[in-house]
Amino acid sequence: MNEQMAESPSRLIDAKIASIGDWRGERLARMRALIREADSGIVEAVKWRKPTNPSGVPVWEHHGIVCTGETYKGYVKLTFAKGALLPDPASLFNGSMGGNTMRAIDIREDAAIDDDAFKALVRAAVALNASQAAARPAARARKTSESKKAAQPGPGPQRR
Repeated sequence: MNEQMAESPSRLIDAKIASIGDWRGERLARMRALIREADSGIVEAVKWRKPTNPSGVPVWEHHGIVCTGETYKGYVKLTFAKGALLPDPASLFNGSMGGNTMRAIDIREDAAIDDDAFKALVRAAVALNASQAAARPAARARKTSESKKAAQPGPGPQRR
């Protein structure tokens, strides 16, 4: 097993932030701290590692993906997997607005983010994930019950 694979996701994210080295690393670190403050059950992961992006993409999960964090030349992008379904009274979402599911917050160097509104958005994403996770077993049970009923033989042909 190579050394990088043995590292915990949190350490990999630490290393990614350190490697950025400018305002984008500082901002990603700040947003990460807010995500962790918003929900103590958040689990960090690193996904989509490939030769063109060996450090992968930081991901924060709780009952599914809450958001991802990426850095680009001029901004930090936080993409909420189910952002289109979340209330956003502070209008934090400003990216990926055309999709039916995801929404993103593109944070430029001079942008101010309302910490409380951001944490509320994270908590709303966690609550949505939890409600959908709770609904999955019930839906699965209904499907199984319905398929069993459909598989039962009927009364057969009627004789006169």
